[in-house]
Amino acid sequence: MRSAKISMPYFDILLDQLNSGEPSVQKVFGRHVHWGYWANPDEADGTVEDFAIAAENLCQRVYNAAAVQENDRLLDAGCGFGGTIASLNEQFQNLNMIGLNIDPRQLERARQQITPLANNKITFIEGDACQLPFDDNSLDTILAVECIFHFPSRELFFQEAQRVLRPGGHLGICDFVSTPIFKALQQFLAIFTNPMISGTFGRADSCVTLSDYRALAQKTGFQLASHEDITRQTLPTYPVVCRVFNHAGFSKAAQDVAAVEKISRVGLLHYLILSFKADLSL
Repeated sequence: MRSAKISMPYFDILLDQLNSGEPSVQKVFGRHVHWGYWANPDEADGTVEDFAIAAENLCQRVYNAAAVQENDRLLDAGCGFGGTIASLNEQFQNLNMIGLNIDPRQLERARQQITPLANNKITFIEGDACQLPFDDNSLDTILAVECIFHFPSRELFFQEAQRVLRPGGHLGICDFVSTPIFKALQQFLAIFTNPMISGTFGRADSCVTLSDYRALAQKTGFQLASHEDITRQTLPTYPVVCRVFNHAGFSKAAQDVAAVEKISRVGLLHYLILSFKADLSL
């Protein structure tokens, strides 16, 4: 299945820097391309090494929320460079893992970096998360780690996840979720411009609230099993990423990241981990 291409300029930046051997970008984004999680944010030391540990902590927190178990057939939708699959590969055995991404460049890097361990199976395929190339009831777990805001439609993704998950299967995601006030502000601004399009992040739709996720789960046959607000635990991400982008000469990217930080620090935008269970009654 060939997928429609989506512009994600920050991946162009990252791939250029990784290919050039830029060491700070390699340490921050060579494995994971998402924010970090610090159990105690006050102890973050601002180094790229500390950030790399925090990014690993975040992906583990997402897949633990999704109750991954040995022998699962698991999809990582929007898998990036394969960091979450690499982590699962090191922590579990007998997993059948599939990484799906719309960008073949990211998939190629993932294939080069990860070798299956402990009787695990790993496959990377190009595809659209809203048109999953899998049979009905064929997966145990689906993850979407800090990427669902890029998808053409959260609802279409949830519908597809419900279709391909076995009854009782789990969906685990993390996402930037707006307060109702900030969602209303974005909708107002959309009258004049398109706030979902950024020069750095491409299409990044944060016009969704926790209540929207509850309604979406009910509409698509999921139960919201858990949600955790980790906004404070992710805040040390911002100065590290801004510094890396500025050092690499991408001041516009750093400015965009700093803008997200300000919105998060004033409480308009939250970072949530959410897990859903496919309804057994369907």
